[in-house]
Amino acid sequence: MESSKARWIGLSVIALACVLYSMDLTVLNLAIPAISADLQPSSAQLLWIVDIYGFMVAGALITMGTLGDRIGRRRLLMIGAAAFGVASVLAAFSNSAEMLIVTRALHGLAGATIAPSTLSLIRNMFDDPAERMKAIGIWISSFSIGAVMGPLVGGVLLEYFWWGSVFLINVPVMILLLILAPRLLPEYKDESAGRMDLPSAALSLSAVLLLIYALKDTAEQGVNTMGALSFVGGLALGVWFVRRQAALKDPLIDLNLFKAPGFKAVLGTYLLSCLTMFGVYVYIAQYLQLVLGLTPLVAGAWTVPWALAFVVGTNITPWLAKQLGQAKLVVFGLLGTAIGFAGLALLSIKADMGLLVFATVVLALGLSPMFTLGTELIISSAPPEKAGAASALAETGAEFGGAVGIAVFGSIGVAIYRDRMESLLNPAWPSEIQRAAQDTLGGALASAVQLPAIEQISLLQAARHAFMEGMQLTSIAGAVLMLLASVLAYKSLKHLRTAH
Repeated sequence: MESSKARWIGLSVIALACVLYSMDLTVLNLAIPAISADLQPSSAQLLWIVDIYGFMVAGALITMGTLGDRIGRRRLLMIGAAAFGVASVLAAFSNSAEMLIVTRALHGLAGATIAPSTLSLIRNMFDDPAERMKAIGIWISSFSIGAVMGPLVGGVLLEYFWWGSVFLINVPVMILLLILAPRLLPEYKDESAGRMDLPSAALSLSAVLLLIYALKDTAEQGVNTMGALSFVGGLALGVWFVRRQAALKDPLIDLNLFKAPGFKAVLGTYLLSCLTMFGVYVYIAQYLQLVLGLTPLVAGAWTVPWALAFVVGTNITPWLAKQLGQAKLVVFGLLGTAIGFAGLALLSIKADMGLLVFATVVLALGLSPMFTLGTELIISSAPPEKAGAASALAETGAEFGGAVGIAVFGSIGVAIYRDRMESLLNPAWPSEIQRAAQDTLGGALASAVQLPAIEQISLLQAARHAFMEGMQLTSIAGAVLMLLASVLAYKSLKHLRTAH
């Protein structure tokens, strides 16, 4: 094993890749108005421009994690970095909505190499559990830093340059990664791994894509035929994938991983935490911009305390785990997260930034132990040669949990909003204004300008109150789910009480 100093320097290279990966998930949001004005995409195309990156990342994670085990984790990271840079240039100079959708899909495929290859490299670079936990804390922190930097860097770039600049910032970072990785990162792979089973790769990609599409479509459109068919199709392909793995000599995912002590419990609690966090947190951006009327850049700035709390929380988790024990820390953290969600439920249409910061910071600090310890437990439960596959399962759980959360909590919020607006709309208003206002809060804001000033105020007040009812109820649901997750963690992670 390389020297301690070399390991930590290598970790800085890994963190650099993760910062960029996370930035690319958030930086595009600010550029949407400029892209809309330049490329004039349809509403459906605009949704695909925003969503396709996350879709492809989620769908390709399992395949990329296992591929890294076979061809080498460092090699896969470098291939992904090169592809990410090329896709960034193509995206920056896209001259049509269709071209941007395709290049964003390539972005997603390249991005899917980063999380599992970096996490599995950490598994091999740090044999000592205490060091590995610290390294994973830094790894998670890098995603939080990227999430913060995305809106801020994007806002500055869009102030002075065209929308393609938000993609071009990826290129010098990826070039730097390609230069440093061969010098600072060791190579690891499973020498005994067999051939890659391509049908399994196709099944996993198709199953995850269909399921996430179904959940997001249901969140946006309500229950409909296309969403239902996609869900059933994804479920069927998922079952086929699992059965195929059980029959293969060299499976894409070794099902024996699920027999490791606590693996299923940790993965399940991890998924539930992601489900709740993404499901409720999706309301916060809308609250800041559509309810309080903040600009995207200012709204992004108000999320900085939340992200910094994640950085602090993930880095003090190893120390706290020594003081309290891992299982107890996870349980206390989840209970704290429930308090954070309860704080979000107290927000109203009047700006209370102190309560917002308190609630999101408590939420982030509470989730940090679960994400840090849960990730460490998931990858350490697998043998080193299977670290890529275990890492991919953790990341797929996070992506899939996030998609489920957005779909479920989004559907609840939309249902509440539409129900409240139905009774608050003025029948004398034009039907197209009523339809737009009842559909979403954004639709209400856009259509209100067509009304006289007094009626504008009436519509906007009604729409914002209806939105807040949905946000408050989903925040309460998030608090309840976190209480349930803490009970699950307490009962299922008993074996950690005597662990290091």
